[in-house]
Amino acid sequence: MLSVPLPPNAVIKPHYHSAVSNLDPNMQNSIVCLLMTAQASSETLMEEIVGLCKRRGFIFPSSEIYGGYNGFYDYGPLGVELRNNIKQAWWRDMVQRRDDIEGLDSTIIMHPDIWKASGHVDGFSDPMVDCKESKLRYRADQLFFAPVIVDGETIGYVSVVECPEQQEVAEKAAATLKRKAGKQGELEAIVLKNYTESKPEEYDLIPSPATGKPGSLTAPREFKLMFETKVGPLADDSATAYLRPETAQGIFANYKNIVDTGRVKIPFGIAQIGKAFRNEITPRNFIFRSREFEQMEIEYFISPNADWKTLHREWIDTCIDWLVSIGLPREGITEDIHPEDKLAFYSQATTDLMFQFPHGEQELWGIACRGDYDLKQHQEHSGKSMTIFDEAAKEKYVPHVIEPSLGVDRTILAVLSAAYTEDEVPNDKGKVEKRTLLKFSPKIAPVKAAIFPLLKNKPELVERAQALYKKLQRRWNVFYDASGAIGRRYRRQDEIGTPFGITIDFDTIEKDGTVTLRDRDTCEQRRVSEDELIAFLEEQIDG
Repeated sequence: MLSVPLPPNAVIKPHYHSAVSNLDPNMQNSIVCLLMTAQASSETLMEEIVGLCKRRGFIFPSSEIYGGYNGFYDYGPLGVELRNNIKQAWWRDMVQRRDDIEGLDSTIIMHPDIWKASGHVDGFSDPMVDCKESKLRYRADQLFFAPVIVDGETIGYVSVVECPEQQEVAEKAAATLKRKAGKQGELEAIVLKNYTESKPEEYDLIPSPATGKPGSLTAPREFKLMFETKVGPLADDSATAYLRPETAQGIFANYKNIVDTGRVKIPFGIAQIGKAFRNEITPRNFIFRSREFEQMEIEYFISPNADWKTLHREWIDTCIDWLVSIGLPREGITEDIHPEDKLAFYSQATTDLMFQFPHGEQELWGIACRGDYDLKQHQEHSGKSMTIFDEAAKEKYVPHVIEPSLGVDRTILAVLSAAYTEDEVPNDKGKVEKRTLLKFSPKIAPVKAAIFPLLKNKPELVERAQALYKKLQRRWNVFYDASGAIGRRYRRQDEIGTPFGITIDFDTIEKDGTVTLRDRDTCEQRRVSEDELIAFLEEQIDG
């Protein structure tokens, strides 16, 4: 293999370490450079997005004045607008424009028996593995290992932390182990398993990804993910309650209330947008995985005899179409169909919509067929019937459920990733300069349009611009800016994703009353009347 020198100050990532720790220096450099080159642009993109979010007031680390609080984030002026616009678009399209979906807003803290019935109290945890030497912590289901077998003899083990290149990394490490052991036979195929599948006798044989040495990994230990709190005047066990780790159970607990009051008919859905909390072992990748997050979720109730496969497919297509409608590229969305042996015991099918985030292709939207498990659990534990009378079929039953569940914060990160663009455009003096912009869909952009008087020292321009600003402000979130050269004002708005710039100039005052309408993405400008402007904005923003 060609030897490639490592970049100055390069840091070998933990999930690369096991593959290279036993190699000679030249081989180490080559493998690490190949892997780090693939990740470099992604890491740069994430850094650029995080920096822009902080600089322009989208997202801040929570409690930053006290050093921050890992896994929690605050949304600033632009971030809260983007967040609200996404939620409003989802609610409008999934609830208000459908006749078969009802809305709900359930409480964050519910009776603890709900979480016992759902299985969260006893089973909602992640397996955790510690490296005793490096003090690093891993989720066991994200840590993979395999025996290295030559001619039927196990000569050692390899390990790797979950990453897109994990199979390649493990195979290179296995080949190196074989060479160092002086084995000349045939190397069997490397079959990776996650650490939850390891046996006690293997713990001392599997190398740590951090050190490359066997014997320093602990056995998997359960790490509870629910946040506990106390309700009432006493602080004993009887007062224990939980911050909800998901919104779905609030829907199931209110299912009969909506059936009895909403005059709904099978099939129908209940939608909810709400906060959830999970004590994640390793919150990471900015807002992708945090400890406080928000879900947009639907439980769609169907007959046990319904063609659930067709309905599941329809929901997958509906979800894809909606993501495209808010600006995500269709080619960036793929489907991950869970194999039958990986499904939850109550699940009939699950498909995840995957998106290419800066840190790799990851789950964005899960669409699961959950059967009747949840309703029957609550029926058993509460003693309340969860049956519904199907007027069309003239029978009673406990419905089955299709669950499309989408994270608000992940959607925001996906939108930011898709929108972030760098290009070059001429400035006011005709000189080409670098431009950073966010190509938000007008549907979700925090600021829909910016209004500029050409000059701030001309009262007639300022007065006309402010009048238009006040008029548009009654309908949309718009921005007024009279400070600096007009080109600089355009750039500021480009960077926060404002789709349209509207300039009031002397032609507006002295000629035909038209304004200059500028497009963020193309920088093209055209003259439009005020009526044409409003009609255009209505179509682009509300259409």
